[in-house]
Parts: sequence; structure tokens; C-alpha cells
Amino acid sequence: MSFFQNFNTHSLRTTRGFKLKPGSNISSPQQTNTTNFPPLPKNQYSPQDSPFDDRGNAFQLANTTMSTVQNVSSHMDIRSYAEQTLGSDNALISAVKLPRDEDVNEWLAVHVVDFYNQINMLYGTITEFCSPQTCPRMIATEEYEYLWQETASSASGGVPSKRPISLPACEYVENLMNWIQNFFDNENIFPTKIGAPFPQQFPVLIKTIFKRLLRIYAHIYCHHFHEISELGLQSHLNTSLKHYVLFSNEFNLISRKDYGPLEDLIQTMLKT
Repeated sequence: MSFFQNFNTHSLRTTRGFKLKPGSNISSPQQTNTTNFPPLPKNQYSPQDSPFDDRGNAFQLANTTMSTVQNVSSHMDIRSYAEQTLGSDNALISAVKLPRDEDVNEWLAVHVVDFYNQINMLYGTITEFCSPQTCPRMIATEEYEYLWQETASSASGGVPSKRPISLPACEYVENLMNWIQNFFDNENIFPTKIGAPFPQQFPVLIKTIFKRLLRIYAHIYCHHFHEISELGLQSHLNTSLKHYVLFSNEFNLISRKDYGPLEDLIQTMLKT
């Protein structure tokens, strides 16, 4: 993640490290060539399947547009830009493979922290554009809204303690990152001692975390891609998402329904 290290972002990032066997260094995505982009067309998007709330349940939005919500780029626009910034090499495909003799839970733990940091830093570059005024709901196009539901922390991801609620995107992201951080700081769930076992439900928790982190990518792409392009970070964002999806698919961490409005983009990425 060397190309992210100089960004000044908010302080949700974890510093927890995990042990890796010799020769099993984690591989972060590499920067691809940056392409200059024209301004994104506004208010164009394609209908998708029903959105899902924070527990993965279907949630149908009313067909209304709030004047305070930032304009949404079309899926085809994002897809075409991704095609320009993604390379055709197989470096990322090789990077996600489980090394020989490596513990799969250790591999999952290392990567979930790495992706947490990547997403945190990417989102941190556009926080001034993502406020309760500009993004009063955690949405990805007007077709998808992600609702926040408080859960009791456990290795399985927690059990609901309150009804799902709609939150401004910035508050949803902060809640999500803090929720994940609490797991990272729990030695019983993310052990750092050599030989300490992971809990039995650890893979279930990882799936829940990966599903929810993907929603931050979706919000950034659908509502802040113009700012990302203005900052010259579109290549970093595209490569980070591709790495994320390849890793998720390698270990069956997310399903196709979790792609939401990014489905066309992700399918394009997987073909390059």
C-alpha cells in the first residue's frame, strides 16, 4: 500500500499486525498508468435488482430523487473508465492465492486488515465531499440504500440489537469502520500470538466484513468518482477494487448479489 501512505486521512486505520510465515509477504496492489478523464456525465444510471439493507435483506427504495444527493454517474461510464485504467497482467490473480503451508485464517486476517486500510485511506481522500448535507443517506445510485443496524459483537459478526436505520453516508462509514476496528482489537477474535487459534466462526465474520466494506466502494464509485478522478486516484481505486474482488472470489467471501450497482464494473474487471 505504499502509494497510499502519504495521504492525510481520518484516524480510523488499524495498526494491528499479523504473523506470516517466511516467504508469505502480503502483496498490495500496484499502481497502474494514470489516464486523464473527461468530466463524468450526470444523473444517468441503469436499474438494478432490489437493494439490500445492512443485514443483506431486500429493501426497495421509493422512486424519488433528493436534491441534496450528489449526481450519480452511469454504470457504463464507470465501466469504460475502468477499462482504461486496469492492466491485463495476472499479478493480482497470483497475489490472492493462499501460499503453501499458510494458515487460511491467518491469510484472511492479514488481508482484511490490508483492505480495511486501503478503503479507509481512499475514503479519507473524499471526506470533505461526503457530508450529511451532500450524502444524507448511505446509497449507491438511487436504487440501493444500505441501512445501519447495531449488533452485539461476536466472532460470527454479531446479532441485531436494534432495527435498521438510515444514516448519512459519512456516519455509516464511521460506524462500520469502528465496528470492524473493535474486532481487530479483540485478541480472542484476531489473535496475534503465534499458535493462538482463531474462533470457529472466524470465516463467517470475515464474510460479513467483506460484504459491508464493498458498500464503501459502491458509494465512492457512484457518488464521488468525479472527485476521485480530479484527485488523480482513479487508477488506485480501480486496482484496489479489482484486488478486493479477486481475493473475495478466491475465498468465496461475497456473492454476486452483493455487487449491487457495481456488477457491470466488476464483471469488466474480472475479464481484464
